[in-house]
Amino acid sequence: MTDRIFNFSAGPCTLPLPALEKAKEEFINFRGTGMSIIEHSHRGKAYDAVHLTAIASLREALSVPEEFDILLLHGGATMQFVMVPMNFHKKGMVMEYVNTGAWAKKAIAEGKRYPDEHRVIWTNEEEKFTRMPKASEIKPGSDAAFVHFCSNETIGGIELQEFPDCGNVPVIMDMSSHILSRPLPWDKLSMVYAGTQKNLGPAGMAVVIIRKSMIAAANADLPAFLSYGTHQKENSLYNTPPVFTIYMMKLTLDWVKEMGGVAGMSALADQRSGIIYRTIDQSDGWYRCPVNKECRSRMNVVWRLPSEDLEKKFIAEATAAGFDGLKGHRSVGGCRASMYNAMPVAGAEGLAQFMLDFKKKNG
Repeated sequence: MTDRIFNFSAGPCTLPLPALEKAKEEFINFRGTGMSIIEHSHRGKAYDAVHLTAIASLREALSVPEEFDILLLHGGATMQFVMVPMNFHKKGMVMEYVNTGAWAKKAIAEGKRYPDEHRVIWTNEEEKFTRMPKASEIKPGSDAAFVHFCSNETIGGIELQEFPDCGNVPVIMDMSSHILSRPLPWDKLSMVYAGTQKNLGPAGMAVVIIRKSMIAAANADLPAFLSYGTHQKENSLYNTPPVFTIYMMKLTLDWVKEMGGVAGMSALADQRSGIIYRTIDQSDGWYRCPVNKECRSRMNVVWRLPSEDLEKKFIAEATAAGFDGLKGHRSVGGCRASMYNAMPVAGAEGLAQFMLDFKKKNG
């Protein structure tokens, strides 16, 4: 197709063209069944095969050990901000949070609903969230129920580089914006969750990968829908699941496998982000990335221009040229290029050339 533009939005994300084309092919008549996948009963054989293969494909892609369960839940990552403290707060213990920026703050706000059972153990707020913590800086308390991170901040453009080893204290990671872009050290993790709209598929769902032992130890006296145990027992079919999102996630995972799996996605992330960061770094300060080089995100590249007027002009002209979604978040301004797994390298190359041409005309 020649009429598609490059979508640099922070989400929903660019999806693999082969996945979109397969969905288009099957949408009206799913595999000869005479109806669309979104019309099928979630208890029927046609959807059941999609559901089970989607979970199996994710387990394979991320090399998820058998001691973890994979749950597909409504509500995106924002619902997980609520479910995590509800399920895992414990009397006499403290939920620990790492404050890395805007999304970490949203999780912390839900933890504060238990005023005597939460604390922030690390923050970079005084430096305007320009870096992630080093593994050595994370030291859980002896009374910690868990440690919660957001490992890639889409607004600040920072990404966790090294995973901390917290011993027996469970580590919970919100990986919404860089899931599937790097291998994971499962021995250091107890729970990973991610909204699907960045790297996995359309919006409307969260993937939760959680140790069976965590679910077994979770609080029992909860509304059924908000209990991880409920969804574990029903294999994420307690109620009607987000059928189309799960179907698209399966098609996206098929593409990921064809492209070399997580190792392939990591290499592409290095390539795309490297193109833009080199353009910034070689501009003699005209383009400026405000975050620590060691913590630069490969998914969300942020930068500033010499003035806000130039930033507005840059974004307007880039949009007209087919580079959409480059406006920085309203809380920080500037520019941001979100380059999730399915962003073609040609998108990064085209944007870099546009940046060079814009500087030549306006510098």
